[in-house]
Amino acid sequence: MGASQTLRIVCAISVFGFGSLASASDPDSDLAPPFTAIQVQDLAVPGSLSNAWADVDNDGDPDLAVSIRTGEVRLYRNDGGKLVSVGEAMGLPLSGPELRGLSWGDYDADGWVDLFGGPTSVAARSRLFHNQGGKGFVEVETPSPVTEAGRSSRQSTWVDIDQDGDLDFFAANRNGPNHLIRQDVDGFRRIAADQPVSDPRPTVGACWFDYDQDGDLDLFLANQAGATDALWRNDGMVFVDVAPELGMDRPGRRKEEGSVGCALADYDNDGDLDLYVASYGTAVLYRNDGRGGFVDVAAALGLNETLHAVGAAWGDYDNDGYIDLFVAAYTGVTGNLRPDDRLYRNLGGRGFRNVLPPGSAMNVADHGVQWVDVDGDGALDLSVTRAHLEEGGHFIFHNDLGRQARRRHLSVLVLDRNGHATRMGAEVRLFSRDGRILATRQVSTGGGYNSQSVLPVHFGLASKGPVTVEVTYLTDGRRVTQRYRRIDPARLPGGLLRVREGDDP
Repeated sequence: MGASQTLRIVCAISVFGFGSLASASDPDSDLAPPFTAIQVQDLAVPGSLSNAWADVDNDGDPDLAVSIRTGEVRLYRNDGGKLVSVGEAMGLPLSGPELRGLSWGDYDADGWVDLFGGPTSVAARSRLFHNQGGKGFVEVETPSPVTEAGRSSRQSTWVDIDQDGDLDFFAANRNGPNHLIRQDVDGFRRIAADQPVSDPRPTVGACWFDYDQDGDLDLFLANQAGATDALWRNDGMVFVDVAPELGMDRPGRRKEEGSVGCALADYDNDGDLDLYVASYGTAVLYRNDGRGGFVDVAAALGLNETLHAVGAAWGDYDNDGYIDLFVAAYTGVTGNLRPDDRLYRNLGGRGFRNVLPPGSAMNVADHGVQWVDVDGDGALDLSVTRAHLEEGGHFIFHNDLGRQARRRHLSVLVLDRNGHATRMGAEVRLFSRDGRILATRQVSTGGGYNSQSVLPVHFGLASKGPVTVEVTYLTDGRRVTQRYRRIDPARLPGGLLRVREGDDP
């Protein structure tokens, strides 16, 4: 496959039964916009596992880190939409124990995002690479609970759990108790292993969000091997598993079944965060009822397929104002596993339809999934990884959305009081001029299976015109909201709004 080869999932009606390109006012159309595979030869590296995006050099565009089965960590600097491999030159490893669960976070609050990599072998240490002002990385050799051995990593999360202004760390563990690690003035310390949140079930996906809107982050755990799932409600750093009483634990699964990746989004634009859980088995979509409860609506909305699903990511790829869902899955037997992916278009909050045609060249993901605007044109591109077989790689599909549709977007970069991107879990809502809720996004707290990002949140807009932006920070056990009125995305450079905690909008 050549680097310039175009892979389009828009096909003539005689081939796939699709019509012409949908507009934002046509939610029932099956049609997805065209995507083009970019830099195919550069990125076709077998054994690609984790993909994690962040602005490594603070130049305003997203850069990509990818872990390879050989232990290499590839870093691509984004030069105007073109990815340039710089990992070796910047001090990242070329070999070693296999790493998964890559995660970016500015743990020392110096304004430069650092990189964590968790191993699959419990005998290997995790690795933490300190960002040297965007010019290189140095591995942190000082012993720390963050880098100690004893975990089989699939998902890692930097998040301010205790709301004291610095980033703490959560490491999901597929082979034993999870590790919740708190950062204090004198360094990192693991919260006692006998605390309930040190869940011993085989965890591969973790999503932090304030589901009960009480001002602190709660934790959903996606657990494998027939284990039940968990929703640890945070009652002031005392955690209680409320999944059984909320009907979210999924008991009675067989050993080969289980939850894998979790992904948060407000799919119906009602102002609260809903939860999709990719599974070995039947997927679920928990609709947040806004009163502290959840209802599984996957069957009613067309998402309850039985798949061997791994990761999932939400993104409004067509900028129609409703967030869509890509699911990475695979089929077959060990040694001959093939991708079996889905791109579910959101039909105006009333249901979903898979618009990935049979045999699509985009059907290549079996691990990490992220939506990211690589070239800053206003349309979300798709970043996926494939670990199995020689056809593996870390593929990027450019979203060739039309110019008018690309302009219907708003990106919001949420910063802390020091201007750093450390406020994972903050919520951003858009309102129309008459006060109607338009959409909700969460600053990512991780998610599920080998994938993570520190990026601005992206909104597609059904129409042009000013909006009110509401940002909710979780601070000292409270929900503190800042409002920015009469924001006109068309007047913002690149459609990007930067907000800082403590602003007086």
